[in-house]
Formats: sequence, C-alpha cells, structure tokens
Amino acid sequence: MNQAPAGPPAYRGRFAPSPTGALHAGSLVAALASWLDARAHGGIWLVRIEDLDPPREVAGAAREIVETLAAFGMESDAPIVNQGRRGALYEAALARLQALGLAYGCACSRRDIEELAAQSGLPAGVYPGTCRAGTRGRPARALRVRVPAQVIAFDDRACGRYAQQLEREVGDFVVRRADGLWAYQLAVIVDDAEQGITDVVRGADLIDNTPRQIWLQRALGLPTPRYLHVPVVTNAAGEKLSKQTGAVALDRADALGELERAWVHLGFERIGADSRAAFFARAIELWRARWGMPSTIVPATN
Repeated sequence: MNQAPAGPPAYRGRFAPSPTGALHAGSLVAALASWLDARAHGGIWLVRIEDLDPPREVAGAAREIVETLAAFGMESDAPIVNQGRRGALYEAALARLQALGLAYGCACSRRDIEELAAQSGLPAGVYPGTCRAGTRGRPARALRVRVPAQVIAFDDRACGRYAQQLEREVGDFVVRRADGLWAYQLAVIVDDAEQGITDVVRGADLIDNTPRQIWLQRALGLPTPRYLHVPVVTNAAGEKLSKQTGAVALDRADALGELERAWVHLGFERIGADSRAAFFARAIELWRARWGMPSTIVPATN
C-alpha cells in the first residue's frame, strides 16, 4: 500500500454560533469571514453549534441558524456537531488536567473574587488564586485550572502580535462552572482539536480568550490552530451587537444586500454584484489576495 506523503494538515475552518437567538449582522460577519477563508484556500468549512448553556438557549434557534446560513449560501461541509452532546470528550480533557495537577476546586463566589482581587491590587475579575491550596472546608463551586506566571503570545493574521501574562491579567480560570456546565474555554479547544481545525476565524472580541486557549492546548498536548480575528459589529452606543444590545434577525429576502454590508464591514469595498454567485466568486478572489496563507496550506478534500 502506498503511504500518503507527509505534510501539513489540510485547511479546516469552522463557524460556531450559540443558539441564543437568530443570526444577526454581527453573526454574519463572522460566518462570512470564516467561510471565505476556507473557500479561498481550498479548505473545509464546518458548522458547530455551541449549545453549552441551556438556560440561555432559545427553542428552535439552532435549526433557524442552520437554515439562515443555507439561505445565504453557506452550508457545512460535514455533519453539524452540537457541543451539548460531547460531554464525554470534555470529561476526558478535565481528567487529564486533574492528573497533571492543574485543575482544582474553587469555593469562591463572584463577589468573593471581586473583593479579593481589589485587596490584591489585581484588575477587576482576575482570580487571585485563593483556592489553589484548598477551599478551607468550604464546598467547591467551580473547577479552575492553575495558570503559570508567564506570557503567552501568538501572531494573529489580522491583528499581529498579541500577548497576555495569564496569572496577572486573567488568573486561574474556570473550566467547569458552578452550575455544572462546561466552560467555553475548555470545550472550544477540545472540539477544535477533535475536528482537526487548522484555522480559527472569529470576532476580535474573542482575541483576549486566545492565550488561555493556547495554554490549555499546550497543557493537553493539542495542536494550536492559526487565528484571524475580524472586526465586530457594534450598535449606535458602541456596544458589540447582540440580542441584548438590539440586534435584529437577518433579512433572508435581502441576502445579497446583507452579504454586501458584512463584506464592507470586513474592510473591503462594495462589490455590487447582481447575484449571490457573482458576489461569492469576487469575494473569494479578493479575500485570497488579502489574506493569502503560507505555502504550507494545501487544498483539502471533503
């Protein structure tokens, strides 16, 4: 049998919306950017539903998200994955962190953390490591991971060098919440690795999460994908557009117009195409010219 030649992994990207409501303009920017990056580099594009927080989910939202993406011409190249069904993978990752002595129980409430951070001179929200040596008889609420006092840095394809001193700027962070639900930071890196994701294209509001995720990837021996963080859409008050800040559902009847507006938000001039096919053909060409990948990327096969 002929052995396949050794080489870099084929490009695999993903879009991972939370089913907390309908897709809106901000969602479309992230979806379009990730889809274009995959198509521009001959890659695979996957959809993953991040249904990690049932209390915040809206009934039927996951189905509506998938249908809206299809109406806009973007469909997953493989069966859609739901994070809510992947608890066994996260359990295994947590067990590995515990075996490495990196995960521990935390009894602190949100108010405790705010008060202790202020007393320690740390920025608001930074966990000061109170329960690292034990909970002093208090019942553990959440599970955290112990982070090192070191700088984690990476080169973002859009934003350039980004660095964070985890212990001082973040503190030991949660991997399993007090309500028993899995934290985004753990689930996302486990799923990216299991699905073979090579490139993550998402909103710039998540860039400060990336050093934590890279540290977890290293701790668990998982590969680190390349990252490209794109501008987020904001409302008139400068807040990130979301259901809570007045986002409205995308207009499927004006798919081409919505795509053009998302494209302009990504920093390009309006294409002015007369059909969705023409828009995508030109957008892929222009995206490839701006965000061309290193020669290590090879076309993927489904």
